[in-house]
Amino acid sequence: MEERATRHYTLLCPACGHRRPDDGVTLSCEHDHEPALLQTEYAAKTFTPDPRAEGLFRYRDWLPVARTCATSARTVVFRSEELSARLALPNLWLAFNGYWPERGAFLETGTFKELEAYAVLGRLPDDPQVLVVASAGNTAAAFAAVCSRYRQPCLLVVPRRGLSRMNFRTPLDPSVKLVVLDHADYSDAIALADAVAELPGFQAEGGVRNVGRRDGLATVLYAAVEAMGKLPEYYVQAVGSGAGAIAVHEAARRLRATGSFGTTPPRLMLCQNASFAPLAASWSTGTRRLATGFVEDERTAVAQVFADELTNRFPPYSVRSGVYDVLTESAGDMLTVASEAAEYEREVFAKTEGVDVEPAAAVALAGLRLAVLDGRIPGEASVLLNITGGGRARLAGDHRLHGAQVSLVLDMRERGTDSQAARVAELFRSGAC
Repeated sequence: MEERATRHYTLLCPACGHRRPDDGVTLSCEHDHEPALLQTEYAAKTFTPDPRAEGLFRYRDWLPVARTCATSARTVVFRSEELSARLALPNLWLAFNGYWPERGAFLETGTFKELEAYAVLGRLPDDPQVLVVASAGNTAAAFAAVCSRYRQPCLLVVPRRGLSRMNFRTPLDPSVKLVVLDHADYSDAIALADAVAELPGFQAEGGVRNVGRRDGLATVLYAAVEAMGKLPEYYVQAVGSGAGAIAVHEAARRLRATGSFGTTPPRLMLCQNASFAPLAASWSTGTRRLATGFVEDERTAVAQVFADELTNRFPPYSVRSGVYDVLTESAGDMLTVASEAAEYEREVFAKTEGVDVEPAAAVALAGLRLAVLDGRIPGEASVLLNITGGGRARLAGDHRLHGAQVSLVLDMRERGTDSQAARVAELFRSGAC
């Protein structure tokens, strides 16, 4: 990676207003107050993409990185005449994140999580500790690929169901270790990863709390503004934690502050599985409180959803500058989508565009159709639909892929989280896994 002489931004706490320089790993404010997501303040006040860079680092002035690298990883934004006609949306734009060579899309793990991974690694200090990442599968695949390329020690924790997403064009470097959890879901992976990260020698990646993650995802909107020449009026995405939606709202704030993109942020229209929708259930109450008890059995509901990557049981809804705040500030809304509707839209996209999309992207497309039909998005509006993942089947057809070697399998019905964490840490340190 190419070094940058100095960090060109500071960290701001939206709860207390405290500003501080970044060390590359800080995840929260040091002062005692309500939880809040740190934000970045950049020295650059104009939107000036670097014409020499091909991928997401063309937006390096608004990325919290101390180093960059040559990569083609980026969001591809275009208009689809056939989808626009089907949805009666003449001003529909697609932000495609995945593998689709004909469109210039080369995210090799098939989702926009690679944008997160590059930014997080670029933010890290010299000689970082082992990075600990929890994932439902997509994030782990992205961090595995990028960390392997740069030999950044990384420990990935995923439930068994996420293992199917761990396929790569080249075998992973031994610096990347994968722990698979049986009888577990994404929230269990988060709990174990958090416990490991508390041990000496390990560093929590941080999820939505990591400004690198969110600002990497913000490049989706920067790419859209370059293609559209303006901010969209509506932004549609399927969400689990909501990190991508928070990132887009923060990006819109930076763009509006330049004075060149109006004063109104895109209205966030966020979509979830109908059978498991903690964010939608919370939003429907009209309060900041994260809803509980919205399904009788959370684990059973998680196991039966169409898009399991959207099943964060503890999303950052209530936290300051989290999902509740960005929905409120953007006059946005939540939508829920039945599995049958998402499957139908997945087939529609494959037929109209000739490439496969991930389940979450199908949920977003189904949510968009629902919002148009019930009048929440008017037909003349400019809309940006985030296809958060696609092209995995195409990638498998174009290349011989390598599955990830599993370092350790844990049955989460056995022992406690702390005991399992100690076992993971010891195996990692000894090299046995």
